[in-house]
Amino acid sequence: MIRVLVVDDDFMVARLHSALVEQVSGFEVAGAVHSGTDALAAVRELRPDLVLLDMYLPDLPGLQVLRELRGGADPEEGPDVLVVTAARDAETVRGAKRGGAVQYIIKPFEGQLLKERLRRYAEHRAALATLHAPQQDDVDRLFDEGAGSGATRAAPGAPGAADPDRAAATGSAAPGPYGHGSPAGGAAPARLPKGLTEQTARLVRTALEAGTRGAGVSASECAARSGLSRVSARRYLEHFVTAGTARVTLRYGTTGRPERRYHPLGAAERGSVSGSGRTAEDSVIPTTDNS
Repeated sequence: MIRVLVVDDDFMVARLHSALVEQVSGFEVAGAVHSGTDALAAVRELRPDLVLLDMYLPDLPGLQVLRELRGGADPEEGPDVLVVTAARDAETVRGAKRGGAVQYIIKPFEGQLLKERLRRYAEHRAALATLHAPQQDDVDRLFDEGAGSGATRAAPGAPGAADPDRAAATGSAAPGPYGHGSPAGGAAPARLPKGLTEQTARLVRTALEAGTRGAGVSASECAARSGLSRVSARRYLEHFVTAGTARVTLRYGTTGRPERRYHPLGAAERGSVSGSGRTAEDSVIPTTDNS
């Protein structure tokens, strides 16, 4: 098992990231902490294989924590670091790359992205572990995979290079996890309905993504995971449905009203649902459980 330490200053976000990690086969959460000092202490005590590291911590800069984790006398003894942060300035991205981060994920993001990056990390780790008398092709493949796993795949300024500052300024970023961001062509991002905030929408979306695949989540379950009231959680979930980034199924029990179950939609699924003309209530899950 690959043991993961989750580091995020927001304890609810840390809990949601931990839930996503636990959903990936071969990974387990060794612990979760909320400051740079605690992260360094936890690494010494728990000796995790991988650290999910936020850059915005209350006591130490995230890059300083990264350097201390990766700058020991024997790098083999330290954990790998996967950065998960809202920091999208070029200086931080470059610092993380030079500091040895294996991946860089910019918040907000869809839960599936973190799962995919974890699987890619596990494959790369396995390839390194089985390396024996490598040929040049083997080395090239490993280093190409490592270079392509971070926040950028090309040198700054090169054609196709990722530029988070430009994406933020022009609105050309991919749609966010709660159905916003700019569509192709650089149109302005859609606004949330009155009374809804982007920060809470990200929190609810992460809770939605952390649900069991295929089963979805109810408004009550989402509220428990995100720390919101059931009414507030349902408002955001219904907004996701309206925005086309989630769908609803009805689960019927033996008595009472059917339960609404919410399921996140990826980009491909959004297109198929929007083009099918079906409503959310077209999908029904029969069950004898009325919880």
